[in-house]
Amino acid sequence: MLLTLAIFLPLVGMGVVLALPKDNTKLIRWTATAFAVAAFIPMLMVTFGYAKGGGEEAAKTLRDKAQAAVASAPGAAKETIQRLLRDPKTNAPALLDWRPADPAKPTDSEKTKLAAQADLQSLSKIAGARDSWHDAWELTLAADAAITKNMRYVEHGKWIPGFNINYFLGVDGLSLPLVFLTGLLWVLCFVYSFGVKEGVKAYYALFLMLETGLVGVFCALDFFLFYVFWEIVLLPMYFLIGYWGGPNRVYAAIKFFIYTLVGSVLMLVAMLALYWHQGQDTFNILTLISLSDTFTLSFQKWIFAALFIGFAIKVPVFPFHTWLPDAHVQAPTAVSVVLAGVLLKMGGYGLFRFNYTMTAEAGREKEFILVIGLLGCINIVYGAFCAMAQKDFKSLVAYSSVSHMGFVLLGMAAMTTAGMQGSVLQMFNHGVSSAMMFLLVGVIYERAHHRDLDNFGGIGLSMPYYTAFAIVGFFASLGLPGLNGFISEFLVFKGAFVSHSTWAGSTSPYGLPLWIVVVSMTAVVLTAGYILWTVQRVYLGTPKKKEYESYPDLAPRETFSLVPLGAMCILFGVAPWIILDYMNPTLTTLLSVMTGGKSGI
Repeated sequence: MLLTLAIFLPLVGMGVVLALPKDNTKLIRWTATAFAVAAFIPMLMVTFGYAKGGGEEAAKTLRDKAQAAVASAPGAAKETIQRLLRDPKTNAPALLDWRPADPAKPTDSEKTKLAAQADLQSLSKIAGARDSWHDAWELTLAADAAITKNMRYVEHGKWIPGFNINYFLGVDGLSLPLVFLTGLLWVLCFVYSFGVKEGVKAYYALFLMLETGLVGVFCALDFFLFYVFWEIVLLPMYFLIGYWGGPNRVYAAIKFFIYTLVGSVLMLVAMLALYWHQGQDTFNILTLISLSDTFTLSFQKWIFAALFIGFAIKVPVFPFHTWLPDAHVQAPTAVSVVLAGVLLKMGGYGLFRFNYTMTAEAGREKEFILVIGLLGCINIVYGAFCAMAQKDFKSLVAYSSVSHMGFVLLGMAAMTTAGMQGSVLQMFNHGVSSAMMFLLVGVIYERAHHRDLDNFGGIGLSMPYYTAFAIVGFFASLGLPGLNGFISEFLVFKGAFVSHSTWAGSTSPYGLPLWIVVVSMTAVVLTAGYILWTVQRVYLGTPKKKEYESYPDLAPRETFSLVPLGAMCILFGVAPWIILDYMNPTLTTLLSVMTGGKSGI
């Protein structure tokens, strides 16, 4: 129930907010914030409870449900279903269409399959038996999936039985940090947004709807349910940018919508292909992972490519990145915070959860490793150069996000333990530091009413506390040792350097070419360049305008939003094991799936 509460309390809050009188903006703000806090409580319970207890919780729950499905079958079918479940991967729906090489002289193994085929055919003649078998088969395979041992807080129930669509939730070390970060950012953004004056009711209602979609994306273990939550995210973001954004907000909102919708269509095609493939008729993510080794390599390649483009648009990966700077520059501050903090992570999460589990064999192909590594390199270097050229403060931070998300791809392509840790940790660390940076830009914009970097200067003299937070946030993004950004970037480079000789062997064509890693490392200097130059232009020197000297320092709502993020930048920089301990068991299993069981450094 905890995950359900975390997902749907914001949606309940949306309904309550919409029922409140629109003129009572104070009540609307505090009510919405109360629901964000209420939703954050079960997220905290899940986060702190995840480290306790054994790792067989999910598998046991799924096996118990499988046995319940067997028990619900007509009496004559129970024994047949139990017999088929002894080898569920072989005795799959595709067995109904299977034929032996020589029907006149089947081999002993073929005779076994023919007997199982006869059992399946017999179930089709008994009312309800086929459905009971399919439920038990799907759940048994889900329990046997490699990543199931890391799943906890599983919730499973029927949703649309006619199409085998289930309400299936769970979290592991990959999704849990993003769930926690989502809940935290919503509380901080709601308090920061107390300064919003127009359309307050619709603003908070849409924000609450957006939270439901995001948390649902990270918790869903049914592909159809995942897709529904993914699409829910699209609608409120479109209106939040299009109504409360800057002068070109409509253009930015439409561009965001079109790009994301194209990715969604590709994802939908891949989802339906997996559903219909071999007559499986299942959207269960864990079941599809368990069956992935039965997919042909050519089928995997097509699915990998379709899913990759769909998720790459959200990351965003060059050349699908052009929607992001427009969306960030035009979006209101709180929307930019959640866009950089968690929305971009939907793409990286999807690549790990789907591409490298359902189509892991294709992901190990040389061409995919090279393309993903190269795209990561382009993102890192190109994004840094673009950030350096910006005059708009917010646009600079937006392009820095393009650059920093490239580390996720580079660590992903490395397929080593360090690369994997760095990649997933970078998603979380970037979510913290980038959210802080956009809040910092929002604070100064509310006072100066412009974001022209060349027209700032000397802000540190009049706003010392604000400048202190800015130093922490920007230096965390720079990758300064002792702050969180350094740890994830270091792990990515460490894993990328040894990728060629580690998991596949030194004579293998697999692994990242060394030149990609070396070129990517140039971004360390570029990032230091544009961050230090920005700090110099905005916070140091003498004020360009007299009015800068009278700017008030941080207001209480601004301090409330910045303190937790600044503390996390320092905490996870000094003690990264706090979050790595949550991630490592899941990442170890995921890496084993990605590399076909080969180990990495």
